[in-house]
Amino acid sequence: MAVTEKEVREALKTVKDPELDLNLVVLGLVYDIEVEGDHVHARISLTSPMCPVADQIVQNAEDAILGVEGVESAEVQLTFDPPWTPERISPLIRSSLGL
Repeated sequence: MAVTEKEVREALKTVKDPELDLNLVVLGLVYDIEVEGDHVHARISLTSPMCPVADQIVQNAEDAILGVEGVESAEVQLTFDPPWTPERISPLIRSSLGL
């Protein structure tokens, strides 16, 4: 069975930003997912370029992707282009956070 972007996105919902305690998908930190056979390449961002746990978040994202059935290899690239802003959070979540 072929790996889908939706499955990868669901897996990334298990990875949380420790400061906000919300997952990468809800926060709008997942910029791109490319599935090529059994390899997945994901581009993610962080809420701050100065995040002290950036390496751990990237590793957690990679581990989550590798946990998807059918994924043999994963690469998670960290980017700040474009910079993340709270507008990337879904409006419903943003309003519940008071943003």
